[in-house]
Amino acid sequence: MGKAKVIIYTTPTCPYCNRAKEFFEDSGIEFINRDVTKDGGALAEMRKLTDDDIRVPVISVDGDVIVGFDQLFIERALGGQKKKG
Repeated sequence: MGKAKVIIYTTPTCPYCNRAKEFFEDSGIEFINRDVTKDGGALAEMRKLTDDDIRVPVISVDGDVIVGFDQLFIERALGGQKKKG
């Protein structure tokens, strides 16, 4: 299994967005951060992924979409990719 493609749609003031980014950093998982407050294209992508739901974070792991920071769902979507600490 290769590396998962992880994209996180965030806002700078969202504490759950920051927790999600910290989780990926601490786990050694590479991710792309898309700040929807500064990137209209990212906002449009996020809305399309979530049927116009504008809650953040929105996390895409190889196309599987998770709304909110739910570590268990994220770990399942990663399928064991998380590095052991």
